[in-house]
Amino acid sequence: MIDTLSVFFPAYNEEANLENTVVKTQKILQKNFKNWEILIINDGSKDKTPEIANKLAKSDKHIRVIHHSPNKGYGAALTTGFYEAKYPWVAFSDSDGQFDFSEITKFIDKQDKTGADVVIGYYLERQVPKSVILTSKIWEIIIFILFGLHVRDIDCAFKLVSKKAINAIPHLESQRGAFITSELLIKVKKNGFKIAEVGVHHFARAGGKATGRNIKVIIKSFTDLFRLWLKLQSV
Repeated sequence: MIDTLSVFFPAYNEEANLENTVVKTQKILQKNFKNWEILIINDGSKDKTPEIANKLAKSDKHIRVIHHSPNKGYGAALTTGFYEAKYPWVAFSDSDGQFDFSEITKFIDKQDKTGADVVIGYYLERQVPKSVILTSKIWEIIIFILFGLHVRDIDCAFKLVSKKAINAIPHLESQRGAFITSELLIKVKKNGFKIAEVGVHHFARAGGKATGRNIKVIIKSFTDLFRLWLKLQSV
């Protein structure tokens, strides 16, 4: 059973949500894990996110902050979290508070029962517009056609990953776009690691604004997708 855990939160302009998300997670980790840490990856935020993150880190030695300047993108934030985490198991979630981190126990139980190297969440009921759900499904179909990867939800931002898998797969490259979680799972599968899935609840955003549907992010995601596809064809 996993009793040590690194948790990281990518954060970009999340002044409305960051403190509440981290404090709730802190209490859950204190209750359920022998050793733990929280990493806040501040990705060039322009609001009060950096100040809030620094205050949280000063309040607890288990909390660390890594600042990106300027903004490097969601992929870069996740990559930093994966490689900077110090414990053998790493969990991440978004800092907007749309997940209940107490459900990490479901991930731990699933890993214990299956021996999986990666446990990924899938939405039981996603609290976003139907157009977002539709485009996500189209994205998943494209990933399946090009890479043969089939999971219930590629991009659910609640995952548990072993550092063994992170360190064994080719270095994660996606930076600006949202391809990073697809890249992770594609490389994990290609290198023979086991993936398990667990359903998680999803809640409406309490404050702030999501930025993942920015057209520049979408274009960069497809650029990263085809770059990896071409690279794998040449292997």
